[in-house]
Amino acid sequence: MSWFILIQVAYFVAFAAIHSLLADRQFKNFIRHFFGQEMDRWYMKFFILTVAITIIPLILMMILFPGKKLYAVHSPWRWLMFLGQILAGLGIILGFKDANPRFSISQQLSKAEEVEPLRNRGIYCFVRDPFLLSGLVSMWLTPFMTTRLFVIYILTSVYLYLGSLHWESRLLAQFGKEYKNYQTKVPRMIPWKRNRCSETNE
Repeated sequence: MSWFILIQVAYFVAFAAIHSLLADRQFKNFIRHFFGQEMDRWYMKFFILTVAITIIPLILMMILFPGKKLYAVHSPWRWLMFLGQILAGLGIILGFKDANPRFSISQQLSKAEEVEPLRNRGIYCFVRDPFLLSGLVSMWLTPFMTTRLFVIYILTSVYLYLGSLHWESRLLAQFGKEYKNYQTKVPRMIPWKRNRCSETNE
């Protein structure tokens, strides 16, 4: 492993740490206590801006210093991979469109008795974490691969999965038995069960 890959890995770990800190509920509560409830309107904007700025150097490193080519998929298979990436992108759009109020910062910072009931619709009737599935599909259907891209994809896959576990632990603490029942009815990532909205929303 070259020194540059080590730099990429170190930067990715730093990026993941910053992202995790900003997404941590205790950290959000600390910021809310310090700045007051008005921060609810701006926290998500600050979060997105910080992630966008900090991810740019990582993307530039992969573009400018891609490393040794491992493989490149040619037509017609590459077009099928592109189609899969487009469908994954649609999954991300649906993830935002069908998102429950549970995803809002204000809901995550509220006391348990103030949180709106858990209601699921659309893509969340088939998978609990459409962003995990879409993210993994989008990455690994890239029709070419280099050594450094491969390392980053592995790290990102692990981070996405661990992030999904952490996110669900927060939702389980927030909604209790209601979310635990949802977990038993709807799979985390692979939509192998039929629509279960009518059962999980009862």
